[in-house]
Amino acid sequence: MSIEESNPIDYEMVVQAAFDKLLSDYLSSNHRKHTEPIQKAFRLARDAHKGVKRRSGEPYILHPIAVASIACSEMGLGSTSITAALLHDVVEDTEYTVEDIRDMFGDSIARIVDGLTKLSGEILVEVMTETNNTSGQLENIRRLLVTSTQDIRILLVKIADRLHNMRTLDSMPETKQSKIAAETRLFYAPLAERLGMYAIMEELQDLSLRYIHPEEYREVHDKISQTYTRREGLFDKFYEIIKPDLDATGLTYEIQHRIKSTYSIWNKMQAKGLPLEEIYDVFAIRIVFEPETDRTEYADCFRIYHVLTSHFALKDDRTRDWLTHPKPNGYRALHITVMGPTGEWVEVQIRSRQMHEMAERGLAAHWRYKTHTAEEVDPVEEQILSNVHTLLNNPGPSASDDYETMMYKFANQDMLIFTRKGDRIRCPQDFTVLDFAYQLDPELGRRCIGAKVNHEMVGISAKLQNGDQVEILTTENTEPKESWLQYATSPTTKRYITDFLHRQEADQIEAGRKAFVRFAEGRGYDPEHVLPEDEQAPVLSYPSRDQFFLAVNRYEVRMDHALMKHLIKARKEARTRTQEPTVQQREDSDETKVPTVDPGRMKEI
Repeated sequence: MSIEESNPIDYEMVVQAAFDKLLSDYLSSNHRKHTEPIQKAFRLARDAHKGVKRRSGEPYILHPIAVASIACSEMGLGSTSITAALLHDVVEDTEYTVEDIRDMFGDSIARIVDGLTKLSGEILVEVMTETNNTSGQLENIRRLLVTSTQDIRILLVKIADRLHNMRTLDSMPETKQSKIAAETRLFYAPLAERLGMYAIMEELQDLSLRYIHPEEYREVHDKISQTYTRREGLFDKFYEIIKPDLDATGLTYEIQHRIKSTYSIWNKMQAKGLPLEEIYDVFAIRIVFEPETDRTEYADCFRIYHVLTSHFALKDDRTRDWLTHPKPNGYRALHITVMGPTGEWVEVQIRSRQMHEMAERGLAAHWRYKTHTAEEVDPVEEQILSNVHTLLNNPGPSASDDYETMMYKFANQDMLIFTRKGDRIRCPQDFTVLDFAYQLDPELGRRCIGAKVNHEMVGISAKLQNGDQVEILTTENTEPKESWLQYATSPTTKRYITDFLHRQEADQIEAGRKAFVRFAEGRGYDPEHVLPEDEQAPVLSYPSRDQFFLAVNRYEVRMDHALMKHLIKARKEARTRTQEPTVQQREDSDETKVPTVDPGRMKEI
């Protein structure tokens, strides 16, 4: 008898203990103690999933409890989100409907559960492998992102769901592990970053790398572990030098050191083609302080900045002021890089406690500090929601166009560009002058001939840099050309150009058709009796009627009597060819026998 058989796990006790822990965490949070819907949702989900097990052998109900625990403890969400997390698989996996959930729990929870059901399974896996109903899945993504701007908790609970799935991915088959991990890296990790949840973003990225490139993950992770003692020594020396002056500020602070995530280091090694030893910003020190008052938060950051720069040399080009210009996801901090006591560059992040919680939890942390009602949307929330909504700005004609745009925006970090009037515009890195012109106004893009970047003239293909001041230059007689497509990096810009070229070609084809009809009728010909009978057939040396009419409009076809003779002759020859027998019957064959190919035409066929 095995140990498992002699000591069977009492899963009922395990489930109850997990739920009790969830309830305890919720009761110790800052939220109003509204436990009734949570307990009601637990009972419903437990009964609905009764007898169902995960691949690991555990009761399925442990998964929704774990998702609810992440939403509560790691994201700081309240009873509505916790209740929806407990119910998130009920509609998809059982006979309960969204209407049932609405009747029992109300509109808000039903809306979240409905949104979660729409983005169930490995959506992007199907998109990337082009299996099943790809366009339908993409429509689900688009619908979910649009719906989430009305209730962002749909995305927050979905990210919690994916985080727990990634933490328990070992029980899945290897082929599925890599696909789910790829989808997590492509979609869910960037989505967490858009919402300002950096701690969860980093964990999702690390877990993805562990399953997509296990050997490289292990190699980088092991090398990082080997530097622990040296990093501890560097931190101790650093803190010893600045401690007296930090204490003298009178601020309550906490100083800690951290290593960049395994994925972040690996990604930088790949991008720059460098070994780990040559990545200088692997190590970071973070100073988190309590401001004297809300109004002194900004000044207190720079008090700490002055302490640091009075002891260590500053690397000017690595200063990042996210205080004056916060990131679109609400992230605020002051980042500087200084030469440490052992001659190594060290990144230092300076944050207030509120900034720190925003960086770790994003929007959920912001709600904790709200002084007004939950229903009111303040500027910070509006900015973060807008940051997600910009994924689908200028929607394309199909979901696949929106998917391409979304992936492009996920893959590129934002930079800040200033207009001539001083307006700040956020756009992806590698944006060109042409991309920027189209982002400001499609009409501006269509007339763009270049720009003044920092008061210097550049062409439409010039790439912009963070902090550039740009003035777009236009002329009335400029129009998009096919060559512009090579200067555009944004899928939205490319779509504008392609649409214009298609419309322009359609207009030219119609103009060419009208010109040909006028010419033919003017000489007594019926155009339809001159052109090939099959409208899809080539016209002379042109592959189609449209291409022939396009050539007419561009004056590439000489409109004269000889043209009409050639067209009539070609039409007759085509008709003759279609009337020639392509098969012949054997003399002893009848209609029920298989025809044989004319030997004379075998080579041609």
